[in-house]
Amino acid sequence: MNVRVLLFATLKDAIGRGEVALFLPASEATVTQVREALAAQHPALERHLPNAVAAVNQEFAFAEDAVHDGDDVAFFPPVSGGADYPEICKLADEPLDLDALLAEITVPATGAVCVFSGMVRGETASADGPQQTEHLEYEAYAPMAVAKMRQVAAEIRAQFPGVQGIAIVQRVGKLEVGQNTILIACASGHRNSGCFEGARYGIDRLKEIVPVWKKEVRPDGSAWVEGGYLPEAGDKKGSEG
Repeated sequence: MNVRVLLFATLKDAIGRGEVALFLPASEATVTQVREALAAQHPALERHLPNAVAAVNQEFAFAEDAVHDGDDVAFFPPVSGGADYPEICKLADEPLDLDALLAEITVPATGAVCVFSGMVRGETASADGPQQTEHLEYEAYAPMAVAKMRQVAAEIRAQFPGVQGIAIVQRVGKLEVGQNTILIACASGHRNSGCFEGARYGIDRLKEIVPVWKKEVRPDGSAWVEGGYLPEAGDKKGSEG
């Protein structure tokens, strides 16, 4: 099917035009599938689409809403109340480019960035002696994981208002020893404006509410590593603590 995609503001600027034709190999698709196909066809839109508002035939549309042949699908930034600073929340199946990510979350007023980067550890101390790890395999409940990453970012902003740009990127798939698994970066005007605290809060909170799991593969077998935190009602987005 063919749909007409309309782009506005930052999305329009990203590819230099406000309208594109998009073909999908099915008679019906969801808004999520249109987003994915659009990002594949225009990689410059990839970082803008996750937070973009969608509309189908001039009415707000949501992830699982249907899109049909001939529909107009629009993507645009939130009309009001959006983040004042850049934000990246995504899953990645390729190595991370730290310089590129930091460039995306810094603004002219940024003077400090604190980065937490998790790594695949090849050896872990235990009561029985060092345990060797060959590699890790990460799996995520993708739509919910990204939504919860955005919730973590919102919580960082609420608790540390001096934080400017935020990046939360989780690797998925097979990761070898020494590779980066997760990156959380918080930018601020000064080093004492919340960037350290925001990054620490971000990784701790991610391990509580973002649905990502890892399988540890060792020379003698493999096992999924499960956490001990069970979400509570207050962990739902929009809940008041």
